[in-house]
Amino acid sequence: MKNETKFCQSCGMPLNDDILGTNADGGKNDDYCIYCYRDGAFTGDFTMEEMVEYCSMFVDEYNNNTGQNLTACQYKEVLRQLYPTLKRWNLPADQLPHADHPMKKVLIDEVNALGIRNLHITNLYVLQGSFVNQAYNINGNEVKLLDDNATYWGNQVVKNDNRCYGIACCEKFILVSEYGKDGADAELVMLKRR
Repeated sequence: MKNETKFCQSCGMPLNDDILGTNADGGKNDDYCIYCYRDGAFTGDFTMEEMVEYCSMFVDEYNNNTGQNLTACQYKEVLRQLYPTLKRWNLPADQLPHADHPMKKVLIDEVNALGIRNLHITNLYVLQGSFVNQAYNINGNEVKLLDDNATYWGNQVVKNDNRCYGIACCEKFILVSEYGKDGADAELVMLKRR
């Protein structure tokens, strides 16, 4: 008998043992992926529409895994149909996370004030460090600057040349990187202390 594929009940990602979220006691959680759920709590302070916006950035990965050729806008519609059927988005209103942390607005303003060409954001998402911690070649050494176990406010902006800006920030710093498809050839653009 074939095992039925399970999907993260927050973002819709196919689940396997390697990416299962964790409960407060350290045990595996069968409902959520590690990117959405760690140590018994959601890692991201998303509304459902913000989750749609964030996950739509991974349309290429979705297309590769499904053999489809959707645009980001078409993929958003797929996600808008899917998410209301998932467990997280059927929780009572008082249990749903809300993306209204006061730090978010401050960081958005600070990122936009950096004066980096073609970098302007209107939103930041709470992201797990292991998901955004890229390796940079600094003085001939591969260096990672983030903590895999921490969470950061972040976003990705696609540039005109099909490369992307990646933003990761917290109370102590703002990091901006540039990279190609799937994080290839990552370059550090700016690391600014706050």
